[in-house]
Amino acid sequence: MTDHLPPGLAGRLGDPDRDVRLAAVADLRELAGGADRDAAVAARAALVRLATDDSRQVGEAAGAALAATSIALDPPRVDFGAVPPGTPRLAAAVRIHGSPMALASGLRVTGTGLRARIAGDQLQVQWLPGAGPLTGMVSLDGPAGAADLPVTGHVAAVPLAGAAAEARRSAVAGLGSLQSSLPPPDPVRAAGPAGRRRGVGLVVAAATAVVVLAGTGIAAAVTSRDEARPAPAPAARDGAKRAGAAPAASRDGAERAGSAGDAGARTSVAPRLTSLDEPTVAGTIRVGDEPEGVAVSPDSRTLYVANQSERVLSVVDLASRAVRSVPLRNTPRFVAVSRDGARVFVSMYEDDLSGSGVAVLDARRLIALQYLRTGVQPYALSVAPDGRLWVPIHGGRNVEIYAADGRTLAGRVFVPQNPHAVAFDADGQRAFTPDHESSTVSAIDMRTDRRIRSIPVSAAPHSLAVSPDGRTVVVACFRANAVDVVDAVTLRRRGPFPVGTKPQAAAFATDGGHAYAVNEGSNSVSVLDPRTGRVTATVPVGRSPRTMAVAPDGRFAYVSNGDDDTVTIVRVG
Repeated sequence: MTDHLPPGLAGRLGDPDRDVRLAAVADLRELAGGADRDAAVAARAALVRLATDDSRQVGEAAGAALAATSIALDPPRVDFGAVPPGTPRLAAAVRIHGSPMALASGLRVTGTGLRARIAGDQLQVQWLPGAGPLTGMVSLDGPAGAADLPVTGHVAAVPLAGAAAEARRSAVAGLGSLQSSLPPPDPVRAAGPAGRRRGVGLVVAAATAVVVLAGTGIAAAVTSRDEARPAPAPAARDGAKRAGAAPAASRDGAERAGSAGDAGARTSVAPRLTSLDEPTVAGTIRVGDEPEGVAVSPDSRTLYVANQSERVLSVVDLASRAVRSVPLRNTPRFVAVSRDGARVFVSMYEDDLSGSGVAVLDARRLIALQYLRTGVQPYALSVAPDGRLWVPIHGGRNVEIYAADGRTLAGRVFVPQNPHAVAFDADGQRAFTPDHESSTVSAIDMRTDRRIRSIPVSAAPHSLAVSPDGRTVVVACFRANAVDVVDAVTLRRRGPFPVGTKPQAAAFATDGGHAYAVNEGSNSVSVLDPRTGRVTATVPVGRSPRTMAVAPDGRFAYVSNGDDDTVTIVRVG
């Protein structure tokens, strides 16, 4: 790959002098943004390697260069809204930003009546409204990364009139110079010259116009008729430490919940219990300051808790409830355990996003074996069935994949912004990520480590879980107050199904009979029948619950409560 770099540049990439490597990053950034495709591809590959450089300054510079030359869409989604029956073809144009390589991306379109093409530096989208709603996706994937454009709309039961019609008239009247002609797009194809830079303006069909709604990041397409639709609301932003609701009563002193018992020292425990329609609270454990991520060891004896307001990992012996504090170099956020229980992986970053990395701990001695430098803001990491460690990079539109030892970067998968978590099917064929700000779930082929498709879901998916049989994915959609259910084989979505307020995390019972949504805004856990989406029970927990881990033996689940500094023990089997 370095054959396409200028003479001398490849040798500077491994120079022991940090300043030499830093200067090489600047040269690579220029090449990655250039029109020479081979050189640009080689430059981005070199930047990916330098993003994990031992020098923090070099790593951050390489990460910034990758972000600056990656594909991006403006606006990031299109909502045609409610259109009257008989509406002709609607069109919208979205600008493609990034290096010239972005214009050489492959193109995939899903959605009834939806067509798209790349023309210059624009992604041109058309929709011919039919009888049903549109929940479509235009996906671009190539050497400059990946980007998805969710496209939605529906046909109103009756023609719009009154204030809606007046709003549409006003929108069309104000378009002025934004209106121009757009020829019908060719069938879905991967096209677009690689040497074009960013253009100006939006291109729309002769019978339609596009309005970019100020402050929303949404393109709203309207016809030149006298009907209109209301503008969508601006997208909500992630908060730092989110507030909970009223305190729940303390449950200390309730039934003790040791999960070891007859599990012995086995490294994995087959499900032995039937999950309950109505789980009950079995106690609480006080841990560190603002617990977030939780994980249970394969033998169900130990709980690991990442406390994100201090640099401490809490390690809980579940038989005795004794808590040990393990200091870390940076603030822990989420935690995962290797399949054999020998290693613990903790994602870390500070509020200013410095210190981004993963701590690799020896589970027996509870000491750090290594601190990995990752992309900016590593999120809810997970260990795949084949033992590899997958780390979603919230600030980087990608998932980093580490070898089975958890200490060597082995690959990277680009997904839409911003991956929050990752989960796997039972046989290790597919991985899934909830892409928060894109409102999609990406399905990844684990044999090739390439994204298969991104499925549109309800607003702001924060977490997901895959059923033990690998057939069902439950997605917690934070801003929708709902979960969606995705068939892991066909990738078809059902839902949304209402749960509590601000569902932050999802989990499955070990028998697959129930799924769970952790509702941060309503201080509860919703219990669902994954076949129907029906809530069978609501379990009150502590204030501002964040995440949930079900013990492998299926008896108990553990919910972190960010505002209580506790973990609630829930009997689920």
